[in-house]
Order: sequence, then C-alpha cells, then structure tokens
Amino acid sequence: MSQRIVCFGELLLRLSAPGRERLLQTPGLEVHIGGAEANVAVSLARFGHDAAVISTVADNALGEAAVAELRRYGVDTRHVRAVPGRMGLYFLSHGALHRPSEVLYDRADSAFARANDYDWEALLQGAAWLHLSGVSPALGAATAQATIDAARAARRLGVKVSFDGNFRGKLWQTWNGDAAAILRQIFAEADLLFADHRDIAVVLGESARAEGEHAVAEAAGHAFAAFPHLQWLASTLRTQHSVDRHTLSAVLASRDGSWHRAPDYELETIVDRIGTGDAFAAGVMHGLVEGMKPDELLHFGLGAACLKHSLPGDFNLVAREEVQALVSQAGFHVRR
Repeated sequence: MSQRIVCFGELLLRLSAPGRERLLQTPGLEVHIGGAEANVAVSLARFGHDAAVISTVADNALGEAAVAELRRYGVDTRHVRAVPGRMGLYFLSHGALHRPSEVLYDRADSAFARANDYDWEALLQGAAWLHLSGVSPALGAATAQATIDAARAARRLGVKVSFDGNFRGKLWQTWNGDAAAILRQIFAEADLLFADHRDIAVVLGESARAEGEHAVAEAAGHAFAAFPHLQWLASTLRTQHSVDRHTLSAVLASRDGSWHRAPDYELETIVDRIGTGDAFAAGVMHGLVEGMKPDELLHFGLGAACLKHSLPGDFNLVAREEVQALVSQAGFHVRR
C-alpha cells in the first residue's frame, strides 16, 4: 500500500497574459489552477501516490473549479472545505529574453488566509508525510499559526514533515510578519527541507560566505546544527543566461554528512517556469518514499523539474515513466 502524503496550502487562480504579453496588453487572460502545495500533490498523484490536499476555498464557482481540477488529476480533496469568502488570485506576465516575468498577488483576506481552525489530529490520521511551504505562513497571522500547528501536530503523530522555504518577501511585507521567527518554528519540525543559502540566511541570520553550490553546503551545515529533526536538505542550482535559457542542477545534503550533486541540464526554450520548484520537491519526495538511493532520487527530482519547464500552467502533468526516460537519457524520439 502506498504511503499517504498530505499537502496543506492555498488553492489559487492564476490569470496570465497570453503569450509573452504584458498584463492587459490585450484584454484577455488565460486561467490556470495552482498553488505551491497543490502543485506538489498533483505531481505526486501523477507519480502514483496517495496524495491529498487540506485547504479552504471560497464557497462559489471559483472554489468549485479549483477543487474539481485537483480531483481531475487524482488528488484526494475530501478535506478541502468551502466557506464564504473570496479565492486568492495571482496575475502572471511571462518574460522574454532579458525582460523577467512578473507576478502580481491578489490574495489578501481570501477564504484560506482567514482560516486557522483545522483539526490536525484528525486530518493527519493515516498520513506518512505532511508537505508544507513558506507561502502559507507569509499570508498572515492566521495561516502562519495554522502552518506551525500542522507541523507540530505531524511531529507528535510521527508524520514526517517536508517543508519548502518558498520565501515570498512581497507577501510578508503586506502584514509586517516576522518571517525569521515564524519560519524558524516550522523549520524546527522538518525532516526534509527544500531551501538554499538565502532561505537559511532569512531564518538563521547567517549569510553564506561562499557562492553557488558551496554556499548551499555551508547553509546546510548551519541548518543541521540548528534543527535536530532535519535529515535532508535539497536545493536546485539555477544559472540564468536569459529568461528563456537556464542551466539547472540540484544538490542533496544529508545529516550524516553525505553530499550529492545531480548533472547539469541545459534548458534552451522555457515554456513556463512557474511550479518547477514544486515539481522538484515532488520528485525528491517520490524518491524518498520509493526508497531510491540519494543520487537516484535527486536526479529524479531534477528530471521532474526540467520537464515542468516544458508545460504551461502550474501543474507538472508528466508521469513517472516520462521522468525516468529523461534521466536514463532515452532521447527525444517520438514514443509510439
């Protein structure tokens, strides 16, 4: 029987300018469903896992559409509740060449942002993993407390905690939240951390003296020293040559001192970068649940992230066989 993986976070509507246009350059927007934690759940469901989402949505047609989209891809949505309120939105304008992409949030006072009354003891029954991200506590005091409560309940119940730093400075600034103090409480409960040296610097106040891969290694050492429950720290390594051309790799550090680095992948024509970090997180979690060796699970996570760059929308809709084909260098032949 597959292990149950529960993800907690906000379901969002993404409104994107068509193609590479700026917002409202022409009066049309493309709609996708997303959200950091939901993206992970969809990937895990596509990989064949028992993946569930815990959330709160607006009790209207938008909330219904968001839940239906998750259910469409095999995610368990029984614990997504609908209440009066509004859905969180974000607007995206894709960049091109040397013009970066831009995100505009419209999430204040959403149904999810106002909720913190979750019965975690009941909601986490039967779960092997709980996945959280730094987006939820950045939304306000209510969701910050809910995320802390979820992580602590998981620790009490013996549920492993995965946490993606996902630092969102714009969201923290809207309510003057104490990011370092709040995130430190969540980091303290994590078994698996998706973070780089910048995330660790926010929480521990220690900036890395090295650069690149060595900066992540230095930060990992600080994290393992500060958080005794932490067993693994994973991070992507991205070099941006332009908006459309990146070099992507990844590293994995373990408490036992082992260090693993995946090979570099050249991404020449990026379709959509949103959700690629979530695809990486889902791939690494898949590898851990499946008992892969560290090098193998890291490469699988990187392969999942690379493939997400080829898909529009927030969700990574590839199957595990597609990721395995990439990492095994099966090539680009038409599959018949």
